[in-house]
Amino acid sequence: MSYSIADIRKDYQMQSLLETDVAQDPFDQFANWWDDAMKSELDEINAMTLATASATGMPAARIVLLKSFSAEGFVFFTNYNSQKGIELQENPFASLVFFWKELERQVRISGRVEKVSAAESDAYFHSRPEGSRIGAWASPQSSVIASREVIETNITMIEQQFTEGEISRPPHWGGYVVIPEVIEFWQGRPSRLHDRILYSKMAAGSWKVERLAP
Repeated sequence: MSYSIADIRKDYQMQSLLETDVAQDPFDQFANWWDDAMKSELDEINAMTLATASATGMPAARIVLLKSFSAEGFVFFTNYNSQKGIELQENPFASLVFFWKELERQVRISGRVEKVSAAESDAYFHSRPEGSRIGAWASPQSSVIASREVIETNITMIEQQFTEGEISRPPHWGGYVVIPEVIEFWQGRPSRLHDRILYSKMAAGSWKVERLAP
C-alpha cells in the first residue's frame, strides 16, 4: 500500500493550554511539563533539536541532549571544535525545540548561548561512562575523515594513553547554556488550531505572557 506524504497527519485531541493553566514564570512551566513527560516514561525526553547559524546566516540543526535546566538556562555538552561549536563562537545565539509527541507538546526556546564554567564541564565529564570520555578525545567531531578506522585507531591510542590514572576532560570539550529570551509552549489541538503560549523576557527581568495564533 502506498501513501501520499501530503496525507500524513494527526488530529491532536488530548489537552488544551489556557492562560489560566500556565505558571507566571516559564521555568516553572517547563518544570511542570518536564514532570509530566517524566511521569509518562517517554524515551529520551531530554532529546532536543539545537538550531544554530554561521556568521553568514547559514542555519544548521541537530539533536543533542539536555543535561540540566534552571532559572539560569538550559545546558548541553559538546565538542567546542564541532560545527555547532564553531557556529556558536561566530554567532552566539541558538534555538532549542523539544517535541514530546506522546503528549502532543512542543517547547521552543531561543536566546543567547554562553559556555558553562570549567568546573561544571569537569563535573559532568567525569560522570560520563568511560567509553564516552575516551570518545571525546578520539573523535575530531564534524571533521572529514578517511574511514571509520581513523576513529578506531584514535580510540586505541587514547586507551593506551590513559591506561593509568583518570581520563581528563579535553580542553576542546565542555558545556553551553542557552539563556532564554523567549520560550513558547505549544499544545496540539484539533483541526490544527493549536494552543501557543509565548513568554518574552522584559528589560527588567520579568516575563510577558501572550497567546499566539495557531
